[in-house]
Amino acid sequence: MRTAFRYSRRNTRPPYIFLLPLFFAPFFLCSCGKKPPVIHSVNPRIGTPGDVLTISGEYFGGERNESYVTIAGTAPTGSSYIAWRDDAVSLRIPESGDSGLVYVHVRGRKSNGVLFSNQAVMPKPVQGSGASAGPRIVSVHPQSGAPGSLLTISGSGFGGSREDGGVYFTWDGESGPRPEERQTEMVEVSEPDFGYEYWSDQEIRVRVPDGAASGNIQVKTARQLSRPLYFEVSGNTGTKTYRDKRSYTISYSVDIQVDEANNPNTLYLWVPRPVRSASQRGVELLSRSGEPFMENHRGTDLFRFSDLTPKTGITVTHEYRVDVYAQETGVRHEAVRQDRESPVTAQYTLPSPLVPSGNAAVKARAAAITGRERNPYLNARAIYNWITREIKTGTAVRRSVPEALESGTADPYTAALLFCSLGRAAGIPSLPVAGILVNRNRLAARHYWAEFWIDGIGWIPVDPALGSGAAPGGFNLRSDHASWYFGNLDNQRIAFSRAETVLSPMAPRSRTSARTRDYALQNLWEEAAGGLESYSSFWGDITITGIYAQ
Repeated sequence: MRTAFRYSRRNTRPPYIFLLPLFFAPFFLCSCGKKPPVIHSVNPRIGTPGDVLTISGEYFGGERNESYVTIAGTAPTGSSYIAWRDDAVSLRIPESGDSGLVYVHVRGRKSNGVLFSNQAVMPKPVQGSGASAGPRIVSVHPQSGAPGSLLTISGSGFGGSREDGGVYFTWDGESGPRPEERQTEMVEVSEPDFGYEYWSDQEIRVRVPDGAASGNIQVKTARQLSRPLYFEVSGNTGTKTYRDKRSYTISYSVDIQVDEANNPNTLYLWVPRPVRSASQRGVELLSRSGEPFMENHRGTDLFRFSDLTPKTGITVTHEYRVDVYAQETGVRHEAVRQDRESPVTAQYTLPSPLVPSGNAAVKARAAAITGRERNPYLNARAIYNWITREIKTGTAVRRSVPEALESGTADPYTAALLFCSLGRAAGIPSLPVAGILVNRNRLAARHYWAEFWIDGIGWIPVDPALGSGAAPGGFNLRSDHASWYFGNLDNQRIAFSRAETVLSPMAPRSRTSARTRDYALQNLWEEAAGGLESYSSFWGDITITGIYAQ
């Protein structure tokens, strides 16, 4: 016998369904309190310093406590706040405020952004005879973009060539211990990253630099700095955080003793300078013995000494102040899209004598590690994990990259080059970095690490040696070093070169000298020309003269 089934809307719900709202009510009530803040409007949309800005919305919280507001990346001081309610915040527009997005930060969560324009810094028409005296930005197209993307800046007064000029973007780092003390800083478009594509008096084409954040963009020329224009750094590939600023004062020198010489003769010295990057900032020359023949020539100061006589002694000294930030990176690997035709990819996937990515053994190992995976971020992580797991890294073992693959041993120098070689063989833009590590006794040791490029986020650091646990004595190595040193970097280091610096001899038929495994990666350090028959040189180690933690 078949049993008939009758469908009825009124009895499709079991009796207990009506109890579900009562059961889940506490969860809904709890979740409401954790909603991120939401901005509905700001009033006024255009204001001047000292005016009262009212932000209307919801979920701001009944009291400010640790919550705060940022305007174009800058947090006003605590005295600027007038009222803080769950649905509205009132504060005075700070004197140093720029035009940009307004955010409300509550319990570590950030609201949507609403644009506010500071009338004091808005571009104004220039009248009179000096109308073309300085640079003026009229428009930026597109108005948003991710690191590595190309944009066009239109305006006037840029000059026929870049010379000493540059384009600067807002840099968003924790430059103060508290939000209200943080200052807006800038990061320049990077020439080594092929950031400058075209420069004329009325148009500039640049690529958004590594470390750029939403905020102002400005053009600097020999005449002056342009008024700012707001630019939104977009993209959801990942995030970068710069924190825990540490300032170092360092000194280093080179001593030359001439033995035999006949006139005419010339000696050239290429003295490395600390590099500027998104995480290494505020590089300031404090003192230097004498003026160089060429200053900051491809990351070096070039000194020239002519007609030296026997028994002559020369000493060149440098003293710098350098600000270093710890860097943490988060990447949404599923959002990674790599441009195979970009200049960064084209340059930093090429083999070189320093990075032998074309070696047959290197190519075979890279293919075995990455397999069929095509995501460059996942492949970079697989290469890093393979090195830290399979290569025994020590401070005294010196190998070439092919020898390291064959023997399974390496020093920090070779480990960094091995990562770059395998990365480039897998189509991942990679470069080695050279510098020093600073231990808790203020002693510096030469060290090497690497970076790889991901479109939409920029350069990502890796340290295979420290990831393997190969730290010099006295260095504070993290307990989670194996995983942390992929994508993150500490503030206990100073970089002197990113990628190899290729320099050309200054004189024909001269005698050149290179220094391998030193604190900078450059093919020339010394050059002797003419009758300089014999001399000796001593390049001293980096000395840490001061450390200032913020």
